[in-house]
Amino acid sequence: MPLGTLQVLLVDAKGLDNNDFMADMDPYVLLTVKTQEKQSTVASGQGSAPEWNETFLFTVSDDVSELHLKIMEKDNFSADDFVGEATICLEPVFSEGSLPPAAYNVVNKDKEFCGEIKIGLTFAPEPERSTNVPSGGYGESEESYGGWKQSSYGEE
Repeated sequence: MPLGTLQVLLVDAKGLDNNDFMADMDPYVLLTVKTQEKQSTVASGQGSAPEWNETFLFTVSDDVSELHLKIMEKDNFSADDFVGEATICLEPVFSEGSLPPAAYNVVNKDKEFCGEIKIGLTFAPEPERSTNVPSGGYGESEESYGGWKQSSYGEE
């Protein structure tokens, strides 16, 4: 499993079920990668076709395989309502490096289609760390493995 940084571009959503009968809904998204959770801003009054254009960064470590998106509707006087969710497999972005914004299906609590959400993904792998002991060959800097700068020779 690659280590690095996952950048998620939350673009917009379309065709969401409006479950706020009094007015246009005020949706937001909870983005989760393993135990890391981020929240978008609330798209106030944007109803079933909200736009966010927000970027989120996640640290990717061992056995991360998916991004979970949970769309919620902000309520002022009661608990926020669940609108729908989408789960995105991250294997393609790990191998490709980036995926342009694309629409993913959103399903409700009964696993029925209830709209789509557009997400772009970019993965920046962490540089591989060498566990080898430097050989002292050409191209090695003296600071990288200790050397004359750390020696007390010649000091009095």
